[in-house]
Amino acid sequence: MKAASPLSVVVISRNEGAELRRTVENLEDTLPEGGEIVVVDDGSTDGSAAHLARRRGRVKLRRARNLGVARARNWGARLSRGAIVVFADAHIRVESLWWRPLMDLLEDPKVGGAAPAVTHLKPTPYRGYGLRLTGPDLDAKWLTRRAGGPFPVPILPGCCLAMRREVFEATGGWDEGMLLRGGVDNEGCVRFWLFGYDLLIAPEVVVRHQFRRKSPYPIGWGPYLHNRLRLAFAHLSPNRLGKVVSALRHYEAFGEALALLVEGNISAHRPDMLKRRVRSDDWFFERFGMKW
Repeated sequence: MKAASPLSVVVISRNEGAELRRTVENLEDTLPEGGEIVVVDDGSTDGSAAHLARRRGRVKLRRARNLGVARARNWGARLSRGAIVVFADAHIRVESLWWRPLMDLLEDPKVGGAAPAVTHLKPTPYRGYGLRLTGPDLDAKWLTRRAGGPFPVPILPGCCLAMRREVFEATGGWDEGMLLRGGVDNEGCVRFWLFGYDLLIAPEVVVRHQFRRKSPYPIGWGPYLHNRLRLAFAHLSPNRLGKVVSALRHYEAFGEALALLVEGNISAHRPDMLKRRVRSDDWFFERFGMKW
């Protein structure tokens, strides 16, 4: 893909305050020719997206109501037109030409997604280069850089993740059974690997990201735990699945999370996921040395 190919950035926002404006202005200043920004405001109550309603040109606002990250991303992607879709948080900063190395990596049909290194919004020497699952509780930890150029990682950071539209359509995008936020990137990236795609970090690109201690809107532990359980029930072997359940069952909200899982489509979803994958979860965990 050449630099002139259409590029769409899908920004998901909810109660982002002034950060939404700063992020959109930064993205607009750095987009390639023909690029567009689709902002999905998912039920904000702080008026943060009001200024975008008057915008024209390549910034488009679409309003939703409590879709959650996965469904909002999918909706925004379907409303966009780019051959490359970048899913972005509404609290990031990028440098000029940030998109070029990502698009270069996506020229390889085996590569399903590409993402930059991530640092804090305020200046800091810290860099995170993708993430790995640390154990059966399915918590994720940032990786340090490896020597050399682009390299594969288990989980790409969803704050700025690029994929070809054909990959989005072939994989179904983000799992709409995931609730609100938390673990959406983890499930998606596990699934992309199991479906046969590689995920790469472009270490020369660094995105600044605002890490928050508290969500700008309320989320209970039930949905968080549900999302981890859904990943496990959709993709993991019985032995590994049992370890996840054992690791999470001590949480007070475990019963709520399990009820949410049963209310969803997991009984039909798991067989479909197992049927479609071309790599096993054993392959995935061995590939990245995640031994548990």
